[in-house]
Amino acid sequence: MAAARQAFPSWARLPFAARQAIVEKFAALLEASKAELTAVIGAETGKPRWEAAGEVTAMINKVAISVKAYHVRTGEQHSDLPDGAATLRHRPHGVLAVFGPYNFPGHLPNGHIVPALLAGNTVVFKPSELTPRSGEAVVKLWQQAGLPAGVLNLVQGGRETGEALSGQADIDGLLFTGSSTTGFHLHRQLAGQPQKILALEMGGNNPLIVDDPRDVDAAVHLTIQSAFITAGQRCTCARRLLVRRGEAGDVFLSRLVTVSQRLIPAAWDAEPQPFLGGLISEQAAQKVHQAWLQRVAAGAVTLLEPRLLQAGTSLLTPGIVDMSDVANVEDEEVFGPLLGVWRYDTFEEAIALANATRFGLSCGLISPEREKFDRLLLEARAGIVNWNKPLTGAASTAPFGGTGASGNHRPGAWYAADYCAWPMASLESPTLTLPASLSPGARLSGRGGVMTAREVNFDGLPGLTHHYAGLSFGNEASTRHRYRVSNPQLAAKQGLKKNESPRRRWLPAGGDPAAEASQRAASAPAGL
Repeated sequence: MAAARQAFPSWARLPFAARQAIVEKFAALLEASKAELTAVIGAETGKPRWEAAGEVTAMINKVAISVKAYHVRTGEQHSDLPDGAATLRHRPHGVLAVFGPYNFPGHLPNGHIVPALLAGNTVVFKPSELTPRSGEAVVKLWQQAGLPAGVLNLVQGGRETGEALSGQADIDGLLFTGSSTTGFHLHRQLAGQPQKILALEMGGNNPLIVDDPRDVDAAVHLTIQSAFITAGQRCTCARRLLVRRGEAGDVFLSRLVTVSQRLIPAAWDAEPQPFLGGLISEQAAQKVHQAWLQRVAAGAVTLLEPRLLQAGTSLLTPGIVDMSDVANVEDEEVFGPLLGVWRYDTFEEAIALANATRFGLSCGLISPEREKFDRLLLEARAGIVNWNKPLTGAASTAPFGGTGASGNHRPGAWYAADYCAWPMASLESPTLTLPASLSPGARLSGRGGVMTAREVNFDGLPGLTHHYAGLSFGNEASTRHRYRVSNPQLAAKQGLKKNESPRRRWLPAGGDPAAEASQRAASAPAGL
C-alpha cells in the first residue's frame, strides 16, 4: 500500500502517451508469451487449452479497447465560449484495490487494471487464492513492460488478506469481480465512505427464454454455449431455461438432453480438445452436485443427471432438471454446469419468470419475432439482454454489468473508464475583464466604483482623456463620464490646469453607444 501511494503522484503526472506506451508494451508481451500464459491459466483453472488461449487473446484486445474507451468516455473535451472556454478533464482516484476472480484470472482483473493504469491510478492487485500463479504471471509481464516500481503491486492470499486490503483507510477505491456474497460484504465494509469508488461486478441467476426454436439445432447450440461453456463458471451463464409448453418445446428439450450428454469433460491439455474442462476444484464440483440432489429432493425431475467422473478431480458432466412443479425455489447462483428448466404458456408468463430473481445480470430470448424482443427490452430487469445470441456473449464496445444483486451500477468493459477517473469541469479565460454590463443591484468597491480611462481624440486634437465608471444607487444604475485635459498646451488654451475636469455629465447606463458618443462630444470643453 505504501509503495502504491508513493508511486501515485509521478505516475499520475506522466503524460497519457507515456502511460499508453507502457500499456501497449504489455499487450505486445502478452502476444509473445501467449503459449506460456495459456498453459498457466489452463492448468490452474482446468479450462481447456482453446478456452485458456481465448482468454489471453481477450487480454491483448482489452488494451486497444481501453485506450479508445479512455478518450471517448474520460478524455478532455473543450467548448469555446464568447468570453473564454469550458473544459472537461478527468483525474485519477489514487490507489485502487483490484480483486480478481478465479474463472478468468487473467482477463477479468485485466479489465480493471488496464483502464485504471491508463487513467493514472496505481493498483494493489489481489488475485483469487485459487489462481495465484496466473496473477503472478500477469504481474511479471507488467514489470517487463517497464511499469515503474509501486504502480502495480501484487498481494496474494485468501479471505483474511482481502479483508485487510479492503479495510485499508488509505485506498481510494476498490474494483471487484466475484460472487454476490462477497460483493455485498465489501459494500457493507465500505459503507459510510462515499469518497471511495466501489465497482462491483457480481453473479446472476440468468434466464434464457426459448419461445419458438425454428432451427432446433441452432437453439440447442446457443443454449449449450449459454449454460455449459467454462463448465458453467461464467457469471453470465444461463441458470434458468424457460421453454414454452407444446410440441416444439418438447422436441427442443429432447434434443438438448441428447447433445448435452455427449459433453464429457476432460483435462485442460487433453487431445482431442474437449468442450468442457473441470471446475476450479473438487469441492466446487461437489457443491454443484449437491445442489442437484437438493433440487431433486424438492421435487425436480431430472432430465440429465450430472456425474462426478473421477474421485479427486473436478470433472463434472452437465445436469438438466425440470423445476416447473417445484415451489419456493431458492434464488441463488449455482456456479457450475447445472441448468434448471421451467415451462410456460404465454410470453407474459415468461417475462414474469425471467424477472423472478433478485439478480439482474443477463437475459436472452430465442425467437424469430422482433416484437417479442422489443417487449423484453422494455420489461426485463437485466444489464445484458440478448436476442438469438448466447447469454455469455458481449460486445467490446458495450458496458458489462447488471442491476439488483448483480452489481452497483458501475458496469465494466467499455464503461470501466468511468469508474477509474473522476470529472473536473473548468471555465477558463486567459485575461480578466470587467463585464460590459453588471448585474442589477451590483455595487463595485468604493463610492465611485472602478475607474478606467481611455485616451480619445475630438476634432483630431489629442490630449483629452475620457474617464468613465459604472455606479449603482439602489435600483438605478448610471454611467458617469468625466473629461480631463491631460495635454498641457491644450489645458493652457482653455484656461485650465493639467488634468482638471472642465465639465461633468451623467448618462443612463446601457444606452445607445452612438447617442452616448454624441453626448460625450457635447460635454467636452468648448472649442474642441
